[in-house]
Amino acid sequence: MINFLLNDTLITLEHVRPNLTVLEYLREHAHLTGTKEGCASGDCGACTAVIAEYNPSSKALEYKSVNTCITFVAALHGKQLITVEHLAQGKQLHPVQQAMVDHHGSQCGFCTPGFVMSLFAQYQKQEKINRHQIEHVLSGNLCRCTGYRPIVDAALASCNAYQPDQFAQKKASTISALQNIPAQAEVTGVYIPDSSAQLAQAKQAHPNARLVAGGTDIALESTQLYKDFEGVIYLGRVKELSRLTEDENGITIGAGVTYQKMLPTLLKHFPEVEELITRLGSMPVRNQGTMGGNVANASPIGDTPPLLIALNADVIVDNGQAQRRIPANQFFTGYRQTQMHDDEWIDAIYIPYRTENSTLRAYKVSKRFEDDISTVCAVYHLQIEEGKVRALETGFGGVAATPATLKKLDTALHGLEWASKETYAKGKAIIESAFNPITDVRASADYRQTLLVNLWHRFWLETNDKSISVRVS
Repeated sequence: MINFLLNDTLITLEHVRPNLTVLEYLREHAHLTGTKEGCASGDCGACTAVIAEYNPSSKALEYKSVNTCITFVAALHGKQLITVEHLAQGKQLHPVQQAMVDHHGSQCGFCTPGFVMSLFAQYQKQEKINRHQIEHVLSGNLCRCTGYRPIVDAALASCNAYQPDQFAQKKASTISALQNIPAQAEVTGVYIPDSSAQLAQAKQAHPNARLVAGGTDIALESTQLYKDFEGVIYLGRVKELSRLTEDENGITIGAGVTYQKMLPTLLKHFPEVEELITRLGSMPVRNQGTMGGNVANASPIGDTPPLLIALNADVIVDNGQAQRRIPANQFFTGYRQTQMHDDEWIDAIYIPYRTENSTLRAYKVSKRFEDDISTVCAVYHLQIEEGKVRALETGFGGVAATPATLKKLDTALHGLEWASKETYAKGKAIIESAFNPITDVRASADYRQTLLVNLWHRFWLETNDKSISVRVS
């Protein structure tokens, strides 16, 4: 059975469709229609609700906004689901709702529940917030009416004036109820293991079931392509996949760790990748999506594989009996194909620390700043010794059938003076002829080719002395 709290009511689901989304459950089963369907693809935020999960380490409830349209009900097991209907107490509005009223943050009202829930998730963090941070918090919510200024005002007013609400008052009882829910669950078509051993058993017993971590990509097969799944194995409760560790050599990111959870650790060692990670999706997407899922999808336009290739990362795969470490630059074998065997799953990603004085840049070009996949992604990891190129690791997305690297560039530039125009020109010539990108709805082949060259030019200029003023044709 799938068990979760709907506000403070324990819900038990004994029969569910494997790809039943939380949005469908709320509107069609629970008849809570404050949560709206706009895009059914995690883009507009009208469906935003909040999931609270108990963290044994901090002994606290962690609240996060999610797109219910691309979240399967399996992800609710052992958690609390909160919707806009649960915030007010009688005629007493919750502080974030009252702030939206006071600052005229709603006009047509269709998007308002989603904005309220994103603000509610931030409110529960009990942290002071500035406008820049608010832009990230509200990044997954679109509004056609207000121009956002009154919504930002409402966010500043409410989130910077925290007062304990009914959820704080019920914290102890909520945690107790969640702790009483068994970690493992199973109903026909939905399997929720809590260990790698149970995951191996589930895969063996249900070979056609789809593995789902955040589900931010795979859910689109249901909501956009109307596919029915024979079964779903939800990975979010598997303990081994939730580890996030640092050792003397590098970082291990479990396949079930969300982008938002891994972000502080990743930026501690690689601060240059902040824009790439925050641009790969809105806050609700980053609250659910995982690097493990992004790699497993093996999309040629996935945002993290080019980064992992350039950083010489390893993909650790497991089958319950043995693990294998596969270099990221060898993991992808064809369009959406990898070296994984049918009985394997991604256990973790291992990223070695950078060498001293190395330079890293990660560029993503897309039509929209957030919630859009790459037109072209280029990552450069440069090591210079006494002004000369010691190593240049690269990763590219959107230009081939798989995420790619360009070893030829490293070989050709090795030992050359990095600041020389000849080094730039030699690199440009190699990049111009290295790939044969396709033309599709996002960009023409010529546009992608031009982007590659321009990003190389940008990288070369950014990583040379600022006093150097060189214009290269």
